[in-house]
Amino acid sequence: MSQPLITVFGATGAQGGGLARAILDDPQRRFRVRAVTRKPEGEAAKVLASLGADVFPADLDDAASVSRAMSGAHGAFCVTNFWEHLSPEREIAQASAMARAASAAGVRHVVWSTLEDTRDFVKPGSGAMPVLLGKYNVPHYDGKGEANRAFAERRVPTTLLYTSFYWDNLIHFGMQPRRRQDGSLAFTLPMGNAKLPGIAAADIGPCAYGVFARGEELVGKSVGIAGEHLTGAQMAEQLALALGEPVAHDDISPEAYAALGFPGADDLANMFRFKRDFERCYCASRSLDCTRELHPKVQTFAAWLARNKSRLPVEPRAVATA
Repeated sequence: MSQPLITVFGATGAQGGGLARAILDDPQRRFRVRAVTRKPEGEAAKVLASLGADVFPADLDDAASVSRAMSGAHGAFCVTNFWEHLSPEREIAQASAMARAASAAGVRHVVWSTLEDTRDFVKPGSGAMPVLLGKYNVPHYDGKGEANRAFAERRVPTTLLYTSFYWDNLIHFGMQPRRRQDGSLAFTLPMGNAKLPGIAAADIGPCAYGVFARGEELVGKSVGIAGEHLTGAQMAEQLALALGEPVAHDDISPEAYAALGFPGADDLANMFRFKRDFERCYCASRSLDCTRELHPKVQTFAAWLARNKSRLPVEPRAVATA
């Protein structure tokens, strides 16, 4: 009898790619993997195929292709990427397409990579934070949180996987330490002394695999994951050790962060404000012990920095001249 099949959406991305590799690397070979991607001819897809994955073309905006990708699957990993299009409505539509397809195909275990709908904590328009896109506090959170209902309403057997801040944002999203005018480095995190749950993007997939490996035990449950909970000052200390020079924690206000003006700055400012104001429950929902039960090799921030410090796009120190 062949192993159960897991359909992995976003299989060439950070989360899905980590899960696909975790399935393929499992010496017990408990599952097969259908690696879903919009770019089956891309290099990442070719690598997965060479490792034994069934590479499958599909697009989350094409409901028919999503249904085909779900056909015959025992499990499915569902994920969306807000930052490709900046539209929570599009995310909700994509999640709904996956939920409909999973229900129709009789998928027995879906892991939906999600985040909190912050409107359950802060009513838009209450004055606690600016309202964005007409009805959201944190669009890239609220859309995913609202989409949870798509799976619940169709009674899809689902585990809600709540992820954390990617430390990889320091490489790819412009959040690395930056040079001040005096040449010193500063790391900006507008959260005061509140702790930020963070994780290496590469560890999310193995955590998701841990959920699938536990099976029906976690169906209907919410699982939050993080590698560490650190304040901005603690992250700056670790960055200083890794980079070999002092790094200050630049604790600006969320308003000042939003005023930086890059695409999504207002969304991220509200996100950091939410994490600061609801630190206790936000951290509690992302248990470090539970994360390590799912993935014993989950990295700390220091371990992640040791592997990735050379990839941080930090401006070199100026060389003094005579």
